[in-house]
Amino acid sequence: MTSAMAPTTATTTLSGSCHCGAVRFEVDAATPLIALDCNCSICTKKGFLHLIVEQAQFRLLTPPEALTTYSFNTKVARHTFCKTCGMHPFYHPRSHPEGIDVNVRCLDGDALARFEVRPFDGRNWEASVGTIR
Repeated sequence: MTSAMAPTTATTTLSGSCHCGAVRFEVDAATPLIALDCNCSICTKKGFLHLIVEQAQFRLLTPPEALTTYSFNTKVARHTFCKTCGMHPFYHPRSHPEGIDVNVRCLDGDALARFEVRPFDGRNWEASVGTIR
């Protein structure tokens, strides 16, 4: 008898924080490590590089009271910021509102160098969102 099993995905655990360290987190990221570079208005101004994961793959290590939230336009995305330094280490994205979108630039050490960065056309979000896995 044979059984079909889903392929296993290797993961690596990465740590990150805001600028001042008041917000710390860990994320289990699938390998190979791929980040999306969105050209929408907010991501361009912030320099956000996206790593979208399921909620279970993300662990906030500091109290949520250290964060504040900003929403605009459709109000689906919940952009979180450190109350102390204003850094934007992660948020709940419009494309995956039950997931977490980690800012790869907020990961510790040389984590960014380990990622392949791919462009995402956020200026044309409705036409492009289907390309996000």
